[in-house]
Amino acid sequence: MKRVCWLFLSSLLTFATTVAQSQSADVPIANPARPTVSTPATLTPVGYLQFETGYLGAWNSPGISQQSSFNELAKIAIAKRLELLVWWEPFGRSSVSGQDSNATGGVSLGIQGVIHKGKGTRPTVAFSYFRQVYGGNVPDLDIASALNSVGVLFSGDVKRFHYDTNYLFNEQVSGSVRRALYGQTLSVSHPLWRSFGLSGEVWTFTQPFLQSRTVGLLWAVNYNARPNLVFDAGFNRGLTSTSTRWAVFTGFTYLLPRKISLRVSR
Repeated sequence: MKRVCWLFLSSLLTFATTVAQSQSADVPIANPARPTVSTPATLTPVGYLQFETGYLGAWNSPGISQQSSFNELAKIAIAKRLELLVWWEPFGRSSVSGQDSNATGGVSLGIQGVIHKGKGTRPTVAFSYFRQVYGGNVPDLDIASALNSVGVLFSGDVKRFHYDTNYLFNEQVSGSVRRALYGQTLSVSHPLWRSFGLSGEVWTFTQPFLQSRTVGLLWAVNYNARPNLVFDAGFNRGLTSTSTRWAVFTGFTYLLPRKISLRVSR
C-alpha cells in the first residue's frame, strides 16, 4: 500500500510539472480554496474545471495517534453566480490504538452560489451546501465529517490583504443520533516575494459528541507557478485538548486551460 501511495503522489507531481510547462499566456486564473479551512466566496472562471489535490499528515488527534490521507476537490462554475463541487478522499492510513489500517474516505457533492458580488471594500457574499453521498472508512479527525453542511461565505480585500471568513452549520450523525456542529473561520493572505504568498488562519468548531470545542491556528505558503497552477504547503497547530495537535499539508491547485462547453445539444 505504501508503494501505491508513492505512485499516486509521483503521478500527481509529474502531471503538475507537465502541465506547468505547456501553458499559454492567456489561460484564466485559478481560485484555490486550499490549503486553508476557509473557502473563498468567489467562484472559478465560468466553464473551466479546477482540481485541488492535497496530502495531509496529522498527529495526536482524539482516538487517533497518526493519520495520512490524500484529498481531492473538483469544481466548475456553470454560471457567473453558480458553481458545482465534488470532494472525495481516495485514500487514508490511520493508526488507532496501535493498529494501522488503510481505507477509502468519503465523497460529498456540493453547490455554491454568489449572493452579492463584491466591489471596492464591500465583500463578495456566497452560500454553500454539501451533502455526503458516501461516508467512507477513514476515521474522522477533530473537525469530523458532516452528513449535511451549509455555509455563509465572505471574501474581500483591504489594501494588499485578502480575507476569507466562513460561518458553517453542519449536521453530524453517529448511529441514530444527530447533532448540530457550528464553525467559524478567518483566513488572511498577503503577497510575499515575487510569486510567493503567505496565509494565516484561525478556525474553531464545536464538537457535540465530545461536548467540547476544537480551535486551530494555520500557516501556509503558496507559490504561483502559472496563473492556473498554484502550489502550497503549511502546517496547523491545534490549541485545545480535543484538537489534532499537529497537521502538515502540501498540494496544488490546477485550472484546466481549455474551457468546457456547457451547452446541451438537442
